[in-house]
Amino acid sequence: MSDEIKDINNKPLSIRQYLIIGSMLFALFFGAGNLIFPLHLGQLSGANWIPATLGFLVSGVLLPLLSVLAISISKSKGVYDIAKPLGGAFAIIFLVLVHSTLGPLFATPRTASVNFTVGIQPFIPSHYVKLAMLIFTALFFIATYYLSYQTSSIINNLGKILNPLFLALLFLSFLLAFLHPMGQAALQPVTAAYHHQSFFNGFLQGYNTMDALAGLAFGVTVVSAVNALGKTSAKSNAKVTARAGLISEALVGIIYIILIWIGATSLNLFKISTDEGGTTFNQFMGHYLGVTGHALLATLMTLTCVTTAVGLVAAFAQDFHNHFPKFSYHQWLGFNCLISFIIANEGLNLIITWSTPVLMFLYPFAIVLILLGLFSPLIDKDRNVYLWTIIFTLVPAFFDMLAALPPVVKNIAWLHSIINWEQHLLPFASIGMDWVLPAIIGAAIGFIIFQVKKHHN
Repeated sequence: MSDEIKDINNKPLSIRQYLIIGSMLFALFFGAGNLIFPLHLGQLSGANWIPATLGFLVSGVLLPLLSVLAISISKSKGVYDIAKPLGGAFAIIFLVLVHSTLGPLFATPRTASVNFTVGIQPFIPSHYVKLAMLIFTALFFIATYYLSYQTSSIINNLGKILNPLFLALLFLSFLLAFLHPMGQAALQPVTAAYHHQSFFNGFLQGYNTMDALAGLAFGVTVVSAVNALGKTSAKSNAKVTARAGLISEALVGIIYIILIWIGATSLNLFKISTDEGGTTFNQFMGHYLGVTGHALLATLMTLTCVTTAVGLVAAFAQDFHNHFPKFSYHQWLGFNCLISFIIANEGLNLIITWSTPVLMFLYPFAIVLILLGLFSPLIDKDRNVYLWTIIFTLVPAFFDMLAALPPVVKNIAWLHSIINWEQHLLPFASIGMDWVLPAIIGAAIGFIIFQVKKHHN
């Protein structure tokens, strides 16, 4: 095509350039939550940790990489563009849902609450925990607001220094875990849900990382960085992004595998944690690094969590200011930090309890939009393909959300009856995969309509 964008730089990129893009992707996807959820999965799956790990890697490693590739291939600039073939109204709703999830409702307050639970709480007397949490989260979000307000390069430079130090300490603890394992993973007990459906339960646990959503929201940052290196054609950009992604996601995948294995072995010494892995991480670090090592790790973790929070609140404020310009970037920034501060003080357990049903609803849409984005050159972003796929995904995704609600809500008699009816009606509903078959049927119908219209034209 004559309007095809050509590469400015036709030379192959150096290993150093690939590593720079790879490190950007790693920083984009790896936060505090990525440390605790794999550990918790290891404890839940016990001896069945390997199939559970494979499921977790699909949703926690492969999907985030595909989300960035979808942004590149579909030439999108973010969440709004990836959903725009369905119309401006749907794109706005999807943008608000994704950024609210990554922003003030769940992911942003979680950066502070995980950080406090894992890094600070072990050093605080139990009767001062609430007060300490209040003070810590206030300081955390004041720092986040200030650094986001300045929009300077300080935070990037901090990340370049702190992330390697944090990873070095983490891998030191991994080495000690290999040399002196807490137990044998193959001999550990398996919780009921992981006896027969460990792969799919591992897949659903990967939703908690929210990395597929993060890829849609922030993937354009990576795509722009690749463009800046002269790889401006869609094909070259996608190829470079994929190769750099393999570097970063291989590292993330290795960390996940080790953490899940450690979680399984920890059952020999510790009980399953009730806070999705936060307590287990404390026990694991205390066991191998002692008080001094744990304190150093807590300090580094606090600083790296602030860098993650800055990225989240800045992206929220930028996108909301672009689409709702009545309020300034700084006003949206302040709103995000204030709401995140309030929710963070409700505690990690509450955040995870209410984020799970939201993710069960959002992730099916994110997955189908990622796949449609990857195939967008073949379907010309045809509205029929998008519309039929989303319509058929909507109902089962809604029921998945209902089924994931806290027991106090979903056990209401009439709601419980509706959930049971749906669980028996749709295939794979019991494992949270009931949206897959309808989505495929919807995509097939949309594609047939697309082909018929194409031939008529």
